[in-house]
Amino acid sequence: MARGTLHQKKPNSVNRNASGLSAATHKLTDDGQTRGPDLAEATGRAWDADVLGWYDVWRKSPQAQLFAATDWQRLVMLAPLVESHFASPKAATMSEIRLNEERLGATITDRMRARMTILSEDGEGATVLTLHDGEESDEDLLEGL
Repeated sequence: MARGTLHQKKPNSVNRNASGLSAATHKLTDDGQTRGPDLAEATGRAWDADVLGWYDVWRKSPQAQLFAATDWQRLVMLAPLVESHFASPKAATMSEIRLNEERLGATITDRMRARMTILSEDGEGATVLTLHDGEESDEDLLEGL
């Protein structure tokens, strides 16, 4: 006897796995605007260029349009770990950085889970870069290496 096939659905039942999810989507614009607090001002100390570069990428990211004060606080708290990772890379440190960045929408997969879409300033989706047009064979491409 198969489970779940003998009973009729209740009239008010909800299919939680339905493809038409009702969660809000966030359409973000890649406008290049710098947002959020300056890292040196927020922490009261000087930082390496690598850490400042990492932090500025987040400040200029489209995701920053959605950041609340607690999100900026998370990045400020993460800065010492990023500094430590640049000085002496370790798997555990990278794992912690990755986990925190995941929560903020660092990768395409993270943004898809959060239902974020990044549009260019003209409203179009991000352009796709062609790495190999298929006209040259793999052997021709490897020949120059």
